[in-house]
Amino acid sequence: MEQVTPPKVKLLTSGNHLMAKQMQAEAGDLLPKHLANMESILFIQEGACILTINDEDKLLKQGDAFVIPPEIKHQIRAKTHFKGIHFMPNDIKFQFF
Repeated sequence: MEQVTPPKVKLLTSGNHLMAKQMQAEAGDLLPKHLANMESILFIQEGACILTINDEDKLLKQGDAFVIPPEIKHQIRAKTHFKGIHFMPNDIKFQFF
């Protein structure tokens, strides 16, 4: 089984209903597989990663954004050192596998 590495996460801001968190990982890091109960948006600020969702790999590069639907398992592998911003509701709940 491949080593899973948690991303470094930092809260950037939060309001009454939404928050933005910065996440970053090093090249080759495999982040935990998970799903959330609500839709969110991942914006790639620097570098590149591969988002595996619905058994499909999507290359996301600097400047790309992706809407992650609720209740769909997904996983990220850092292709290079990357930083992303994850925009989500404050009351989102995650389930990790």
